Amino acid sequence: MDDLKVEAGGTRRQPSGRKSQQRVKDILQAGREVFSEKGYERTTTAEIAQRVGVSEATVFSYFRGKRELCVRVISDWYDEIIAAIETGLPRNGTTRQQFAFIVRMHVRLMLVHGTGLCSLVLSEGRTKHHALGDELTGLQRRYTAPLMRVLAHGQQAGHIRTDMPLRLMRSFVFGPMEHVLWDATLAHRGADIDATAEQLVDVLWTALQPPQPDVTALSRLKEDLDDAMRRFEASTVMARRMPKSPGNGRRASKKATTEQ
Repeated sequence: MDDLKVEAGGTRRQPSGRKSQQRVKDILQAGREVFSEKGYERTTTAEIAQRVGVSEATVFSYFRGKRELCVRVISDWYDEIIAAIETGLPRNGTTRQQFAFIVRMHVRLMLVHGTGLCSLVLSEGRTKHHALGDELTGLQRRYTAPLMRVLAHGQQAGHIRTDMPLRLMRSFVFGPMEHVLWDATLAHRGADIDATAEQLVDVLWTALQPPQPDVTALSRLKEDLDDAMRRFEASTVMARRMPKSPGNGRRASKKATTEQ
């Protein structure tokens, strides 16, 4: 029988022997494949067990159910991406270089190695009141932590604007990236990953820059002048189109006769 250890205060059993540990790895790998192919709702633990070559009861001996198994699959996938980002992050690079690296890695790893799981998280895991919603909230915070650290350091160094809270910046950065992922995974639209990542970096970084008071003031002055010119030109055109009063014409004619 597999070596199992009962977790304190719970019924979930943790693998303690080499055979049990390998069994869990096999179940998680099969779970990743099936969840990627079919999504959460259409996946069954019976099919996962069948791919591993074990009974469904064996799956339940390691995981309480489909939800726990799915969360573990996504969590492990996030851990892989986080490890890749933290390992490759240029520690001595500029804030922009670090920011660009995170954006590129996020887009590339999501699209190249995990389109099925990406679709799972975007389409089903984010749905309101979905079974995975609460679990994924904690995972998302951990997943976005490397970006938050780079943004916080950038604010301290004066490279990132400070008039916007970090939590809003997080949504501002990941929002556009998720739209790209939606198009690529759910709408089945191909994308030039490297070119798309570079475009995202340029657009997002520009928006994250600290406001420049002089440039902002000049921009607003130009907008005010342009608006004043438009209103002046509109009033001039209206004045030309207005018919002259007959009384005004007679007074003008009488004045001219008197002067003669």
